[in-house]
Amino acid sequence: MKINNMGNLERKIIEINGVKLEVDLRTAKRVDTFRVGDTVKILLKEYQDYKPSLGIIIGFDQFEIRPTIVVAYLKCDYYTAEIKFAYINSETKDTEICQINEWDIPYSKQDILTKIDKEIAKKQEELRDLETKRKVFIEMFGKYFEGNKEKE
Repeated sequence: MKINNMGNLERKIIEINGVKLEVDLRTAKRVDTFRVGDTVKILLKEYQDYKPSLGIIIGFDQFEIRPTIVVAYLKCDYYTAEIKFAYINSETKDTEICQINEWDIPYSKQDILTKIDKEIAKKQEELRDLETKRKVFIEMFGKYFEGNKEKE
């Protein structure tokens, strides 16, 4: 597709597959085609800034009143990678999606898996810590509660 400016800010000539068309920008509409499984860039407002994230369209909810695009996206920071969900419909504010370019993907698959594996290890350590505290409570404090009729 080629775009040439004709000097008139309201009209442009575009060429698509060798066919030249004059487009009136006052009435032109942007039309995107998305499919389930498409990789997209999602722009979300966080506080006062907009932050882009890598997303995947995982579904189209065909609600009668408000059809909705469901996007799973990666919220990544220096240490963690988290999968979140965005629901985009006619009432959604401060959120946009667009096609993504391959060069625009900031992380490799291994980067994300490494961050998720670190998060799993952290949660497993938290679980072990809680199990130890539970054992200490039962063994040490349990004597206090033996006289009471409360359940462990």
